[in-house]
Parts: sequence; structure tokens; C-alpha cells
Amino acid sequence: MLIDSHCHLNFNQLESNIDFYLEEMQKNQINYALCVGTNPDNLEQIIALANNYPQIFAAIGVHPDERLNDFTLTPEFLLQYTTNPKVIAIGETGLDYYSIKDNDMTWQRERFILHIDVAKMANLPLIIHTRESIADTLSILSRHDAMAVGAVMHCFTENLENAKKCLDLGFYISISGIVTFKNAAVVQEVAKYVPLDRLLVETDAPFLAPVPFRGKVNHPALVLHTAKYIASLKGIKLEVLANATCYNFFNLFKKAQSLCK
Repeated sequence: MLIDSHCHLNFNQLESNIDFYLEEMQKNQINYALCVGTNPDNLEQIIALANNYPQIFAAIGVHPDERLNDFTLTPEFLLQYTTNPKVIAIGETGLDYYSIKDNDMTWQRERFILHIDVAKMANLPLIIHTRESIADTLSILSRHDAMAVGAVMHCFTENLENAKKCLDLGFYISISGIVTFKNAAVVQEVAKYVPLDRLLVETDAPFLAPVPFRGKVNHPALVLHTAKYIASLKGIKLEVLANATCYNFFNLFKKAQSLCK
């Protein structure tokens, strides 16, 4: 069994043919997928998918590079969804200084802190996006005690030094299909180093399809190729990696445990 710890099944490339992609998951023994929110407008859609399909979980959040225009994000808006049994995490949230280059990034940092506060109110772990912002990301997580609920650093592309800082805070590190790319030596080094008890695997579908599907639409079943590659890097059997990452998923996203007994 494997679990895709981060995907966007609500995106049209996948949602429009959802039954096919769920069948592919079953064929490849991908038992669950966590569908992650990015915008206030898609949260209801994500929850509907999770409610309709037992193999899908939901995470509720607003991506750091989403400009909300006239919409004001409040803790109450996010909290209303957290009572749903299938909502098991807050995110994705964090900082992105690559996609957005405003002179003043206060708004991103304030939104990030709001998500951390909601996670603590709901007692749910965080899904963290960080791009060209790792120092500020870790500083905010530490200062606002995200360790109290736990977090996963999703689609990790930082160097080994920063990976160790995340691990020191007790966070999990999730590796995507990027690890299979030829120019991904930094990610490969991290994947090889991260202890099995702190590792997750993901697709970030429909993006970042692993080799040999690079450039095509990604989907949860393809997390198998990422897992095989990481197992090879670590010199362990796929079964060992699969068991560890599944255990880690349920250890971090504890709310999911009661739905899978």
C-alpha cells in the first residue's frame, strides 16, 4: 500500500475523469490520496470529492500565491470546514517569494500565521509550501509553535542543511516526482538522508509527473514510481518504504485513522 500525501484531484485535468484515476490508484495499490486546498473557491469541491470517495481525504487552505482580491480570509471561514470528518489537515499554506515578488510580503506572512492559528484551534496538522522563503517559513513556524500540531514540508526542494532544520522541528518531509529528474541532485540527497520515520511521498498532481511520465498529466497512481526511485536511493525494498510512509501519514494526519479502521 502507498498513499499520495498531496494532490489536487479537484483540478479539471483530473476531476473531469475522476473514476479513471481512482481505478488507476486501485490497480497500483495506492489506497488513499490527500486532496489539498489552494483557493476559497475550490474548498467545497474538494470536500465533495472526499465525501463521495472513501479513498480521498481533504485539506483546507489557501495557497500563498493566491491573490484574493475582494475576499477576506478569516479563521472562521476555514474553521467551518474542519468539523467534516474527511478534513484532516490545514493547507496548503506557507510562503512563496518566487511566484510573488511584492515589495511588501506582509500579507503573505499574515495569511500564513492565520493558517497556523486555525490548525491549532482545530488540532489539525499543517501542509507547508515554501519557495525561496525557507528562512522566513521556518521562523514563523517556530515562533508560532506549529510544532504543537505538526507539519509536513510538501514537495521539498530545499538543500540538506534546511532539511535538517525541518527535521529538528519535528516536521515531516514529503518528496515528489522531482526526485526522479536528472537535474535533481539536491532533492535526491535529501531523499536519501531523511529518516524513514519522517518521510512522506506525493505527486502534487496534476503537476510534476515522475520519470518516465515527465511532461504528462500527473495523477496519484504515479506516486508508485516516486516511491520506487526513493527506495532505490535508500537501498531498501519498496515494501519497507511503503509501510513506513503509510505509517507516517496516519501518524501525522491522526484524524484519518478513525476512517480507516
